[in-house]
Amino acid sequence: MVKSMTGYGRGEAVVHGRTITVEVRSVNNRYLDCTVKLPRVYVFAEDAVKAGVQSHISRGKVDVFVTIGPSEKGDVAISVNKPLADGYYTALCRLRDDYGLKDDISVSLLSRFPDVFLVEKTQEDVEAMAADICSVLELALTDFDAMRSREGEKLYQDVLNRADTIEGLTARVEERSPGIVADYRARLTAKLNEVLQNTQIDESRILTEAAIYADKVAVDEETVRLRSHLSQLRHMLEQGGAIGRKLDFLIQEFNREANTIGSKCSDIETAGYVVDIKAEIEKIREQIQNIE
Repeated sequence: MVKSMTGYGRGEAVVHGRTITVEVRSVNNRYLDCTVKLPRVYVFAEDAVKAGVQSHISRGKVDVFVTIGPSEKGDVAISVNKPLADGYYTALCRLRDDYGLKDDISVSLLSRFPDVFLVEKTQEDVEAMAADICSVLELALTDFDAMRSREGEKLYQDVLNRADTIEGLTARVEERSPGIVADYRARLTAKLNEVLQNTQIDESRILTEAAIYADKVAVDEETVRLRSHLSQLRHMLEQGGAIGRKLDFLIQEFNREANTIGSKCSDIETAGYVVDIKAEIEKIREQIQNIE
């Protein structure tokens, strides 16, 4: 299956009491370039997220955005600072005894003193948390791949249609090729008749000149190679996968054959076919820049 390099996917789930949201976006790029944006306290999961992305994506400029809500179980632990509470209580008792005050020492009174309670963030299990984030990443990547596949199908059909057009134009070039030599021979004979007038024309000389010209303008090898490239193009598209860079190389070969055909053809009709072939090749080249 052919996939586009551009796409967007989103995944969201509540995992172990936390709401985790992951968004994946990508645009064209020659190689894989992944940027992960995580809350600062979860940066330890960056490598795991990048590894997850690499398992799905071969190339493209990929941005991953991760947001993580607070835990339903709470992210903090509260404990009593007992040495400090003991100190406050001892001081209150001494104050009571020294001044003969009413004993009204209570929990609510002690709790009002600063730092009696210790509030600490619970220790994260970094491996478990990274796994939770990656599980939601998989949801986002599944959505992301679905969009890329839809776009890839459109690219696939467009490139195939243009390949069919090139094949049709190549057939016209091949049909026209024998006529070019025949036209040249007729023009050569007419020119010699005009110049030599009543003098007998050397037919063997005309045949020799026509043969030399035919060798110069022959495009059989180029059209055969062009058809071979078309066959390779279709095979790659059917094979699917990360074929963008291979297609980019192949399309250079298309251009090489088209340029050679154009340099050999001197008649206007064939030149028009070559221009149309090159136009279709350029459109294919633009499209494969979007293929992974």
